Amino acid sequence: MDNLGAFSNRLPLTNIASKAEVYKPKPKTTYNMIKDYVLNKYSFNVHTAYIAEVKRSLGLPMLDAPNAVETLKSPRKHPTPIQVVAIKEALSHFEVI
Repeated sequence: MDNLGAFSNRLPLTNIASKAEVYKPKPKTTYNMIKDYVLNKYSFNVHTAYIAEVKRSLGLPMLDAPNAVETLKSPRKHPTPIQVVAIKEALSHFEVI
């Protein structure tokens, strides 16, 4: 009996690797990546709280912070309109929105 017949219908390894590359998930976008993008493009820093505020206003999914408190010590500061535009542009650059 010929054993080659059993292996003839299998895909070559190069085809499997190329198909796996197509289904590879994109890397997770971090707040530091967004901050670096805004700094490089607009030459100013944005606080992570501002990024979270913009994400919250857009209704994007957010993880619960393990160190969150029930009441804030001081009122939450809001980003300026220029910072909001920069953060939204960074989110669209990273294909989050």
